Amino acid sequence: MGGILGLLVLILDIIAIVDALKSSMDTGKKALWIILILVLPVVGMVLYFLIGKKQ
Repeated sequence: MGGILGLLVLILDIIAIVDALKSSMDTGKKALWIILILVLPVVGMVLYFLIGKKQ
């Protein structure tokens, strides 16, 4: 079960990073979101989808 959950988090993190790269945010904000997603995978991904996509 843990392996499936880890794989799901990895896939969602990759989706969040690709979405951040394709967004119209400036380069600094993109870099900060990507770093946050990489350092805190679950929390960073959730925060990006709740807060980052609105920018």
